[in-house]
Amino acid sequence: MPTILGQNQYGKAENRVVKITRDGDTHHIKDLNVSVALSGDMDDVHYSGSNANVLPTDTTKNTVFAFAKEHGIESAEQFGIHLARHFVSSQEPIHRARIRIEEYAWERIATSDGNSRFIGADEVKHSFARKGQETRVSQITYDGENWEVISGLKDLTVMNSTNSEFWGYVKDKYTTLKEAYDRILATDVSARWRYNWTSDEQRMPNWEKSYEQARKHMLQAFAETYSLSLQQTLYQMGSRIINSRSEIDEIRFSLPNNHHFLVDLEPFGLKNDNEVYFAADRPYGLIEATVLRDGVEPQIPVDMTNL
Repeated sequence: MPTILGQNQYGKAENRVVKITRDGDTHHIKDLNVSVALSGDMDDVHYSGSNANVLPTDTTKNTVFAFAKEHGIESAEQFGIHLARHFVSSQEPIHRARIRIEEYAWERIATSDGNSRFIGADEVKHSFARKGQETRVSQITYDGENWEVISGLKDLTVMNSTNSEFWGYVKDKYTTLKEAYDRILATDVSARWRYNWTSDEQRMPNWEKSYEQARKHMLQAFAETYSLSLQQTLYQMGSRIINSRSEIDEIRFSLPNNHHFLVDLEPFGLKNDNEVYFAADRPYGLIEATVLRDGVEPQIPVDMTNL
C-alpha cells in the first residue's frame, strides 16, 4: 500500500534566552523559553534525505539569541513576530513558522532599610525573584510531649545579574572553566529551618510572621551580598535569618547553581557585551550546607528529599 507524507514541521524547541537590559545601575530582565517550528516545502528531506531546503535547527537557535541582541525583547509577542517574519521571508522553502514562547516573570527584591555591608541598599537594582514559583513547606512532629517544627520553602528562583564573581579555584588538566569577574548568579532556593519551640510550655511563634520575615531576610541577604561564591551567599542568607529571628536555631539550604553562559555572537558579527546568555538547566553545581546558631546541635536531615 503506497504512503504519502502528511503534515510535518521541524525546528529547535525550548531555547532558553535571558536578556539583561542595563539602564545604568537599574537592570531589567526578559527570561523566555522559545520554541521554533518551521514547515513548508520539505517533501524531499523526508523522501530522499536531501537537506537542500532545510535550515538547520542549530541556525534557528542561533537566530533566537542573535535577535535578542539585534532587536531586544520588548515583549514576547513582538519578539516572536520578528522571528516568524524572518524565517518565512528569508527562506523560500519555509511557508510557515510557529514561535511558541513562555515568559518567566521576575520581580525586584526589596532590600533592607539599612545599608548593606557591601553595597548601599538603595543602590540594589539588579536582584530579582521569579514570580509564582515558591512553595511553602512545613513538617510538624509531636511525640506526646515534645514538638519539632521544620518549615521552609522550595522552588524560589532568584537571580543577581551582577555583583558575582568566581575565580581563584583549583585547576587541573580537566579544568576548562574560565574565571569570571562579573557573572549572573542564579539559583532555585530550597530551604528548611527549625524552630526552637519544642514545648507547649513555651510561647508559640507567630508562624505567618516568622515565615514572611525569614523569607524577607533570606532574599535581602541574597541581594546585598557581593558574592565570590555561591557558598558565601548561602552562608550570608542563613546567618541573616538566624541573627534576625530568635525563634529559629538552624537552617539548611540546597542551592543549585543555575549556570548562565555568555553566547558567542561573533560568528554573526555581533558583540555580546554581557547581554545575551544561554540559561543551562543541567548539569548544575549543587551547593548544600547547614547554618546553625552557636552552641546548637544540627537536627535537620542532610538529605531533605522527604521534607
